[in-house]
This record gives sequence, C-alpha cells and structure tokens, in this order.
Amino acid sequence: MSEGSKGSSLAFGQVVIGPPGSGKTTYCHGMQEFMGRLGRKVTVVNLDPANETMPYQCSVDIAELITLPDVMDSLKLGPNGGLIYCMEYLEANFDWLQEKLAAFRGHYYLFDCPGQVELYTHHDALKNIFAQLVKWNFRLAAVHLVDSHYCTDPGKFISVLCTSLSTMLHVELPHVNVLSKMDLIEQYGKLAFNLDYYTEVLDLSYLVDHLASDPFFRNYRRLNEKLVEVIEDYSLVSFVPLNVQDKQSMRQVMQAVDKANGYSFGDQEHRSLEALMSAAVGADFHFTSTLAVQERYVQSQDKAVEEEVMDL
Repeated sequence: MSEGSKGSSLAFGQVVIGPPGSGKTTYCHGMQEFMGRLGRKVTVVNLDPANETMPYQCSVDIAELITLPDVMDSLKLGPNGGLIYCMEYLEANFDWLQEKLAAFRGHYYLFDCPGQVELYTHHDALKNIFAQLVKWNFRLAAVHLVDSHYCTDPGKFISVLCTSLSTMLHVELPHVNVLSKMDLIEQYGKLAFNLDYYTEVLDLSYLVDHLASDPFFRNYRRLNEKLVEVIEDYSLVSFVPLNVQDKQSMRQVMQAVDKANGYSFGDQEHRSLEALMSAAVGADFHFTSTLAVQERYVQSQDKAVEEEVMDL
C-alpha cells in the first residue's frame, strides 16, 4: 500500500497475463525481486493451476484449492477445458481467495495468471475474478506480456495487435502491454522497421505494404487492411519493451504500471530507486546491465549494418 493510502483499505497490484511462453512467471520473479529492493512488501499470488515450478516466493497458490492435473484426470478434460474449469471453480470459491489475500494486507500483489488466451479474450471467469478483486478495493493494472519475437514476422505482429486489443476490451482494467524477452530479439532476425515502430504502433499501412511483398500474404491484403483499420480506429495498443535482466527496463515497466493503477510511492522508495539505479550491485542481483533495451538493440543493429558494408 502506498504512503498516500495509509489508513485506507486500498490494495495495489498487477494481474500478469499473456499467452503461454511469454514470460509471465519470469516477470513475476523479476518484479518481486526488483520491488523488494525498493522496500515494497510484495506478495505473489499464483493463479495458474498448471504452474508446477515457481522460481519466486509464492505466498498464495491456487494449487491449494485445485490443480489442472487433478481436473484433467478426474473429469477427463483436455488442458484447455481443464483450465477453464479451474478458473470457474476459483470464481465459485471467492471466499477462499479472499481469506488467503487478507493475510497479506498492506502488501503489493502480483497475480501470476494462466496462459490460455481464451481466458482473456472472451471467457468471463478470469474477468469476473478481476472484477471481484476490484470490489474488494484492489487497484489493479493488467500487464499483458507478448514475446518480442513476433515483431520479426509482420503477419504474426498484426495477430498480436488484434489479440492485445481484444484482451484490453474484454478484461476492462487499466492496461500495459509489454514486449518481453527483448534481450533475445536479436536471435529472431532483423526487424523490418525501427523498434519504436512496434512499441508505439505507428502507421500500420507500412506493415501491410511489407506483407504484400510476400506472395502468400498478397492474396490477403484486403483482410490485413481491415484488421489494421480496426486496430488504428481504437488507437489503444502500444507496448513497453522489457528485458527482465535490465534495471532500466524494469524501472520503465514498473513506472508505467504504477501510473496505470494509481500507485504512488513515497520518498523512501524514491531514494531506494535512485540508489538502486546508480549503485554498483552484487553478483547476486539479476539486473546488472545499465544500458536501456532500445539503445542496446539500436547499437547492435548499427553494428550489423557496418559489418554488412565492410563485407561489400
């Protein structure tokens, strides 16, 4: 709870959502450690009944209530149907969740959510769970993680934009879209445009033109144009780049989320943040690089161009 809300029953936190493999659990681990070093009391709540390996310190675990393997075995459901059942079961047992969360009053909450996309785009169970948390005076922001490798494929990036927009409209929470695993983007290939084109979601007509150069997508130009029109008409989707190993990157994401959910830290946390960003840290601290993600990526791209010129 922030200094400005002492004496009130408000609680602040993030619901961390996104497709499988986007880095939600890693994000929760990194953010728990980062915020902990600033003096925040952070409670991580695992709402993923399929999450069996948690690197972070988990205070509340849905596995105490229900697990995906048990549901699949007893009800003969597949993983998708099983996850939906688990979320509906949690929705029917709000009292269990409320009792567990009450033990950590005054903490900052990170909710590690399942990776099934349908739960964020059109199924109501998780949406209702979030709405119930809001009724309990939680000030939440949805942190939607997307793997940055989708930027290297224009077709997949349009798909990601549509999914992000659909999620924002369905979840109905203050929203921060995050391009995760930025430290690995160089392994996925060159981007067709500068990184800020993807983070700010600039004029998407260039993306449609780029797709049209591919014989496969040329036949779907009209469809892509209509999808792009929908995205641009709403004008809601943008991204914050994230490298969990980078302090500056973590700071930018944290500040974006704090702005979204209304969290306002006090002087002590501000001093801790400045000290963390400027001081040399020990080897046990994960966030060792002080160079911003975008700067490092741009530098690497410039170096690659120079090498190509030298080869010529």
